[in-house]
Amino acid sequence: MKVKCILCDKVETIDDDTLIAKRLKNRPIHTYMCDECHERITKKTLARLASREDGTHLEDK
Repeated sequence: MKVKCILCDKVETIDDDTLIAKRLKNRPIHTYMCDECHERITKKTLARLASREDGTHLEDK
């Protein structure tokens, strides 16, 4: 099955029997992200969450 990453428009081929392929077939609202984009988003999210744990989001405005 050919899929296209929603962030970088990279076209990849995934096995039809994988869980992600089944999700994309049965529910077209699901989107696909390539491994590089998924890792990049994960790193940025973890960094953002780590900065929140420092208490920076509790500052008075």
